Amino acid sequence: MLFQASPEWQVIAEASDGSEAIQKAEELKPDLIVLDIGLPKVHGIEAARRIRRLSPSSRIVFLSQNDDLDVVWAALATGALGYVHKTKTRQELLSAVDAALQGRQFVSSTLRRSKFTNSQGVKAAHYHEVQFYADDAVFLDTLARFIGVALKTGAAAIAVTTESHRDSLILRLKAQGLDVDAAIRQGTYVQLDATKTLSTFMVNGMPDPARFLASMGVLIKAAAEAAKGETSRVVACGECSAVLWAEGKADAAIRAEQLWDEVAATFDVDILCGYALSSFHDEEHADVFQSICAEHSAIYSL
Repeated sequence: MLFQASPEWQVIAEASDGSEAIQKAEELKPDLIVLDIGLPKVHGIEAARRIRRLSPSSRIVFLSQNDDLDVVWAALATGALGYVHKTKTRQELLSAVDAALQGRQFVSSTLRRSKFTNSQGVKAAHYHEVQFYADDAVFLDTLARFIGVALKTGAAAIAVTTESHRDSLILRLKAQGLDVDAAIRQGTYVQLDATKTLSTFMVNGMPDPARFLASMGVLIKAAAEAAKGETSRVVACGECSAVLWAEGKADAAIRAEQLWDEVAATFDVDILCGYALSSFHDEEHADVFQSICAEHSAIYSL
């Protein structure tokens, strides 16, 4: 009804669920697509990810009742240019559409409590990022945000952490209002011990590629199947390489990162790694630090 007031815009199709939206986007290559978040069959954020691959020139504006800033961030991270809260539909949707068609980002006035970065055309096929941290609490907050966004948007998450971090991470996830116990039962949240996980693929002090890919592949496929009701997307975060580095096994740590990158590309998984800054000592470890950085798509230090 709003679009009828603007004769320069023509509605060429409507879709009743995420799967149909993807299909029509691929078929019609529209200039702009308005998506909800809570779509049947395929979650709106996953639908946007797939549409961006199939019709990269289509601009996307989300229209949703969801006002969780983590969800807003995840929606815009797909490359969408707009996010309008449904309470502001009549006042803001047309402005958001106009901004998106001009390549500008638009976020509802009720949601502008945080800075969102325009990621149109920037997001790679997958993320393999690393955070170097000086404070465990900061790292745990980052992990909780990373996992929380995934679970809130219907994806599955795999966390391979040290024993000292595991319980604190769960507490942070529960503080976000997530039903972690239910996610564990459903298989959409998988928590593993980093040291025990290493034992499944290490051979003679080095990660064995075949064992690594087989081990991670089984986990990812199972998690994707558990998330199938909403989306098959999976994210993973962990400290396997950091444990190897802490044990003085630099070559093994770098090789593990290379294998994680293969996993990210093969299974289309977003990955977040973490290393304590205290484990790197100035120039003594500069080469290793640079090698680890080189295996990641983005580097953060906090």
